[in-house]
Amino acid sequence: MRLPLLALLAKGPAHGYELKQSLETLFGSAYPQPNVGQVYVTLTRLEKAGLIRGEAVEQSSRPNKRIYELTEAGHEAVAAWFEQTSDEPRVRDEFFMKLALAPLTGVADQIGLINKQRRHYLNLMRAMSRLAATEDRDNRVAQLLIEGAMLHLQADLDWLERCQEEME
Repeated sequence: MRLPLLALLAKGPAHGYELKQSLETLFGSAYPQPNVGQVYVTLTRLEKAGLIRGEAVEQSSRPNKRIYELTEAGHEAVAAWFEQTSDEPRVRDEFFMKLALAPLTGVADQIGLINKQRRHYLNLMRAMSRLAATEDRDNRVAQLLIEGAMLHLQADLDWLERCQEEME
């Protein structure tokens, strides 16, 4: 959560609840909604790390709020984040570890594991389809997030087929 919050602050100062709302608006219901407490804990850590600075702003009818802005180090961190590529291939996949270890342990059947995982992915695919139907069609970011998740699930299902071919 730290880098997405920094990225949002790159467009200008904001308080924690604004940042939470920005994430929710941008990603819609397709992305797990951030807990406001988690947002504020992360902001505190970012401030201690020198990536942002906060300033208390008085409000007449409410408690003071803290407005955060990026420091130079924060701007550099955001720029570095956008320069990095994302994730390596999933060679440490937990399911594959189970699949590879099952015949050595005698605790689980490989085909049974594949079938159980396939059912799980299909249930997730159905849930993502329902989510796509209920998500705001104008929120292209959320729609792309859902589409990406579904494409990953389809690739995982194809890979399970390949695993099953090898095991049989």
